[in-house]
Amino acid sequence: MKVVLISTYELGHQPFGLASPAAWLRAREHKVTCADLSVGNLPSVQVADADLVAFYLPMHTATRLAVPVLERVRRPNPNAHLCCYGLYAPLNESYLRQLGVESILGGEFESDLTRLADALVPISETSLERLSFLVPDRAHLPVLSRYPKLVLNSGKRRVGYTEASRGCKHLCRHCPVVPIYNGTFRIVQPEVVLEDIRRQIAAGAEHITFGDPDFLNGPKHANRIIEQFHAEFPSITYDFTAKVEHLLANSELIPTLKDTGCLFVTTAVEAVQDDILEKLNKGHTRADFLNAAALFRRADVTLAPTFIPFTPWTTTSAFCDLLGTIRELGLEENVASVQWSLRLLITASSRLLELAEIRDAIEPFDEKKLVYPWHHPDPGIDELAECVSRVVRSGIAARKSRTESF
Repeated sequence: MKVVLISTYELGHQPFGLASPAAWLRAREHKVTCADLSVGNLPSVQVADADLVAFYLPMHTATRLAVPVLERVRRPNPNAHLCCYGLYAPLNESYLRQLGVESILGGEFESDLTRLADALVPISETSLERLSFLVPDRAHLPVLSRYPKLVLNSGKRRVGYTEASRGCKHLCRHCPVVPIYNGTFRIVQPEVVLEDIRRQIAAGAEHITFGDPDFLNGPKHANRIIEQFHAEFPSITYDFTAKVEHLLANSELIPTLKDTGCLFVTTAVEAVQDDILEKLNKGHTRADFLNAAALFRRADVTLAPTFIPFTPWTTTSAFCDLLGTIRELGLEENVASVQWSLRLLITASSRLLELAEIRDAIEPFDEKKLVYPWHHPDPGIDELAECVSRVVRSGIAARKSRTESF
């Protein structure tokens, strides 16, 4: 079977979501073409000849970018079986089917995608099956040098990307992982993760990003991987993402991060007001964030918090408090400028819809934008959000530092 796997966007990384299923499909002797449209073009010859074209949709941006490409695939090859897989495929199933997509796969998709290629019988499945993963096959993906590099004072480093787990134990209301995994997480076997890292380092990677929704969902699993990774590649640095509550629950690990090559940890703080954190069901408080920031400062490891400054509960004083807190902590350079302009995204099946104030604030679902549009009860907050967005855009265009934009 001739299969084309397409990624439109995966945060500037070589897509694990293409490399992993490519290994499964090639093991079944399917002929696979991988196309990362963030750094390359649609392979028109292979698309026109494909039996199956599958789009990887791990996030909102990737899904919106895939929509026009679906038509570009259908036009030259109306008989190709179209599939969408990844977190955002089941969330937007009805709209994707209107666009001609026949199969929708979520959760642990590798086995189902292979089964689809074997038979080309439409499948609609969100599987949480425990898989025995294969080592991702990155042989036909764009080389690492074509992807964005990690910029440090000492220079630039080529970045590899892998995943040691999927899903999450937690039920944060705004998180797109929750409607699919509902508190479940699945690990990628350590030997698979480590071999994937070895191959990327052999291909030129100088830094590894662990792209798990939360690397510390399974702290023993994560620690085992880090210990073996550092023992084998002591000069290679890394980063990961983890919840504030996991960083505090595993605080004994923080002092060792610097020694094992961790450059920074991303954590979704979202807000510094306890009432908003409670609405989002984040599992941490303002005091917890301040505690985590202090632990990382003492360990001399960069903490990179992310935020959603504009929600239906945001006030002017709350926004100013957020900025003031970051200034007091000296984290201005640790927060990407675009973070200051982000608005709460309310997707299909979001647990935010459990809240009456959200249901009152939203408009009908916009299938093309893949969200429930909303306006703040105070129009002045929406005006503030637009003003901040202009500041951020102009700062990025002028190549201002994060601190200058802040």
